[in-house]
Amino acid sequence: MPRRFPTPLTLLCLTFGFAAIGALPTISFGQEAEVVSPAPSPEPAKPADEKASEESASEKPIEPIPNESATNEPMPSDPAPAESENEVADENVVDMPAEPESAEPKKLPKLGVATGPLLPGQKWRVHDIRRPRPVTVTPGELSTYDKPGTAPGDAIVLFDGTDLSQWCHVDREDPSQLTEAQWNVEAGSFEVTSGKGNLQTIDSFGSCQLHIEWQAPAEVRGDSQGRGNSGVFFMDAFEVQVLDSYNNRTYADGQAGALYGQYSPMVNASRKPGEWQIYDIIFEAPKFSLEGELEEPALITVMHNGIFLHHARKYYGPTGGGVIPKYNPLSPAGPIRLQEHGNPVRFRNIWIRPVNQPAE
Repeated sequence: MPRRFPTPLTLLCLTFGFAAIGALPTISFGQEAEVVSPAPSPEPAKPADEKASEESASEKPIEPIPNESATNEPMPSDPAPAESENEVADENVVDMPAEPESAEPKKLPKLGVATGPLLPGQKWRVHDIRRPRPVTVTPGELSTYDKPGTAPGDAIVLFDGTDLSQWCHVDREDPSQLTEAQWNVEAGSFEVTSGKGNLQTIDSFGSCQLHIEWQAPAEVRGDSQGRGNSGVFFMDAFEVQVLDSYNNRTYADGQAGALYGQYSPMVNASRKPGEWQIYDIIFEAPKFSLEGELEEPALITVMHNGIFLHHARKYYGPTGGGVIPKYNPLSPAGPIRLQEHGNPVRFRNIWIRPVNQPAE
């Protein structure tokens, strides 16, 4: 087959095609075409001032490209995407609380009424909302056989196991003179000291709640009234008997818990000698008119080791020995007195709460 040569039109197209892509091949016939890079065409001459500016620019050092990982700020070339108008609007929206269904104020717990029936002898109505409420008192801890308890928060502590600073004696030569307490204090309790006389509080009390703990000697000596004998007197006049009445016979109105010489206790609640006994007593002072006439006798409620002995019992009068007592006008208050009867009875944990009438 005869060899064909490209036509002039084909050559023209090839020339313009390679020129368009920046390379014009040299074609030799009779062998495979070899592509030869075209020589660069000369650039047009530039003005002198433009040439000088390019030379000065080429001499400037190349500034390093800032590392995007070294800063948290976005590159100027990569601005943060703009938030949509809806997103911006959502951030400006504040959640408003729901409107209450009712505009009425919240009601407090019901504390009483103002229209109940009037109580007889009082200025208050039943469940009266205006009636004063009682104050709050912190209770004390209960005693055990081995450890005394503690007093309520509003009690006056007469003996806390340390000293007899709340107690005294009455001078035998001058009854108006008080002297320092001489009974022995040891191991959290104090003991009747024979020959030193009765012990009494420095302060005076009328109606009151009294807590007192006592202990007859563990070694039994004597019998009847000669065994663990003492007494607790209110207003220096009204006695509750202290006696070792465990398997110890004596007259009924003289045993432990008796209103001495007037009333015997309902039961004998005594513990064994050497164990601590507890009296909780409510005493109400007698009341007299301005003329000195008795209006209300003294009342007493006694619990011995948690057991009722007397409830609102009326005294016939101040305690006496072998007589029918009678009332004489008394001061509205007097000291608490502990009797010295020659037996080494011990006492501990004594406190008192003066009783005030409730608000009317």
